[in-house]
Amino acid sequence: MTNTPLHWWSARALADGIRSREISAEEVMRAHLARIEEANPRLRAIVSMIPESAALAAAREADAAVARGDEVGVLHGLPTAVKDLLDVEGLPTTHGSAVYADAAPATADAMVVGRMRRNGAIIIGKTNTPEGGLGTLTFSAVHDVCRNPWDLSRHAGGSSGGAGAALAAGMLPIADGSDSGGSLRYPASFCNVVGMRPTPGRVASGRLGNGWTAHGVLGPMARSSDDVALLLAGMAGADPMAPMSIAEDASHFADVAADGPRGVRVGWNPDAAGVPISTEVAAVLRDARAALVSAGYEVVDLDLDEALSGAERAWETIEMFNFYASYRGEAEAHPERLRPDLLRNIRQGERVTASDLADALAVRTEVYRRTERLFDDVDVIVTPATPVVAPPAEDEWVRRVGDVEYDRYFRWQMLANRITVTAHPVVVTPAGFSGGLPVGMQVVGRNRGEFELLSHTAGFERVLGLTARHPQS
Repeated sequence: MTNTPLHWWSARALADGIRSREISAEEVMRAHLARIEEANPRLRAIVSMIPESAALAAAREADAAVARGDEVGVLHGLPTAVKDLLDVEGLPTTHGSAVYADAAPATADAMVVGRMRRNGAIIIGKTNTPEGGLGTLTFSAVHDVCRNPWDLSRHAGGSSGGAGAALAAGMLPIADGSDSGGSLRYPASFCNVVGMRPTPGRVASGRLGNGWTAHGVLGPMARSSDDVALLLAGMAGADPMAPMSIAEDASHFADVAADGPRGVRVGWNPDAAGVPISTEVAAVLRDARAALVSAGYEVVDLDLDEALSGAERAWETIEMFNFYASYRGEAEAHPERLRPDLLRNIRQGERVTASDLADALAVRTEVYRRTERLFDDVDVIVTPATPVVAPPAEDEWVRRVGDVEYDRYFRWQMLANRITVTAHPVVVTPAGFSGGLPVGMQVVGRNRGEFELLSHTAGFERVLGLTARHPQS
């Protein structure tokens, strides 16, 4: 470990080293600031930062707290940056939008940002995201394309693309994401990192408008399930201002450890009930399945057609309605300044009828229940995370997979969208590589079963041995 640069240490090793005074938070901060200076101009993963002097002062205070013997949080001394859809005190929130390009610095932290700070994280900046978190590729007129560290000619994914790229490139040890249609799962897959969409309410959200929605959630990202669990321990928990938040102590997530194959039954589905999959991704998933079987996991074919019936249409209705609810003010005031896809979503959401929404919510309830019943027979459900490898950086969306053409940016996201409707926790973890580009698999667990799910995916990572691979960029 001592010969490994600090920016490649795991989050747990960094946190343990800071608490034991083997290393200092200041050393950790300097290492990551240097890595950001080196890599970020190529990647555009981090779009704003606090002054270096402030970051180093915060790290020195973290070291002083340890020296005093203060009780410190699970994320103590770890540098991180927050997706540019959430407020961080002292930094602007641009939403990747021309409407907010000149936004003043926020005067308070978003709910989850405050929780991470209270658990010791040092917030040093904001990560790149497309306008309004739109889609699973990160580009905008404000912050340009976020590029993939494994191949600079490719996308890093989205809408938490800045987080995924920053983790993969060693600029951050942990990062937050958000997800309604794969926004932290696609970047994890494309960048060979790990992202968790938790059970709705596991990570308390201070979102405006509908605080009861199960559709969009906040979640942790890191380079392994072990580190995702550590971050979950530092960002999850109840809040009286978040009506869906789960009133459970989150500290036990820090105790997640990889389990073994004995007794773990894996339900395997090649395409989430018929989503077109490229031959490259299908081949990687077949190899990953074979490796798990060889390691002793019981892997069985699982039919998801009935469980996911109606999910795609329900997702679209709820997603478009949410865009209308969130951005109708911007559409009324500045329609000419919005990305055309975003404006189209808002207008579509405006046309959603009471009957449309009632039907979509009823389908979501049934999809949840049908999915939960599947866990009577399996411990986890595995599908591909994305239908293709990371697309070229000039593309606005993937317009074709095999013989299927897509006319909207979200049509190629259905591997993620259908799972969103189940409202079950899901982890995307590395499955392999194709032509030097990462491929991920999404692993779905029981409702509120994040601890067991992360134990399983940590076990998969131990077998597949991919999380320690780093890009050259």
